[in-house]
Amino acid sequence: MIKVSILYPNDAGCSFDFDYYSTRHMPMVKEKMAGACSHFTIDKGLAGGAPASPPAYVAMGHLFFGSLDAFLTAFGPHARAIAADIPNYTNVKPTVQVSEVLVG
Repeated sequence: MIKVSILYPNDAGCSFDFDYYSTRHMPMVKEKMAGACSHFTIDKGLAGGAPASPPAYVAMGHLFFGSLDAFLTAFGPHARAIAADIPNYTNVKPTVQVSEVLVG
């Protein structure tokens, strides 16, 4: 299984609309993936590792696919539309990581 993580750094002055992200953006992404994406999860940062420290990321989204090829094939045709929606919920430039899930 492949996990595509979209990490939104908790930069000074960042804004993030969790309602839009959870009810509109991520469901739209999953729908565009035409069945290749099995599910998604969303994390809201609460704190960092040290006491009273802020979280490193304000939010993290995770999309799950059966294989890397399934992700690449499904994502490619929709990459621009997905990226164009980002300003509707945040002013943060996300970082993306693709991982193989070893234990789930």
